[in-house]
Amino acid sequence: MTPLAKLLEAALFASAHPIPLAELAELDPEAPLAAVTAALEELREHYNVDGHGVELVELGGGWQILTRAEYTEAIERAQLASRPQRLSAAALETLAIIAYRQPIGRAEIEEIRGVNVGGVLKSLHERGLIEVTGRSEGVGRPLQYGTTPLFLEHFALRHLQELPRADELAIALRAEPTPVE
Repeated sequence: MTPLAKLLEAALFASAHPIPLAELAELDPEAPLAAVTAALEELREHYNVDGHGVELVELGGGWQILTRAEYTEAIERAQLASRPQRLSAAALETLAIIAYRQPIGRAEIEEIRGVNVGGVLKSLHERGLIEVTGRSEGVGRPLQYGTTPLFLEHFALRHLQELPRADELAIALRAEPTPVE
């Protein structure tokens, strides 16, 4: 492995969160961005070819070394990894609305869900999954919400374009037909 790949590996190993490419490039200011990208690919290949229990993945707007999926269950069973707190159905619904319609205001979310979402918005904001992205031009200039890089990390997404399209969701959620006897 190149010295740059080793430097990137050390930084990624030390971080609990994905590190954006721009921050990784700051580790060696003399290295061009193309060299940093090549070193990341070298590191990814190293983990894939040599059969390591970890892999280098791009998610949440950055890069991170993670446990391979096939070992996750055993590690969780042994309680070696910290588990993220589960989200309630209400929180997941609200988060999905924000992810697909951002920037979106509280009134619009409540209109879609049909219930008050103040507490859910507060909880999602405290967890760092959503943030205030600005103010609407409407009456009272209400706050607008959007998702954060932590949202992408939590759901193992590189960017919002990886969210399923609405037509894909409709097919996936369609009920199985019951057989007629």
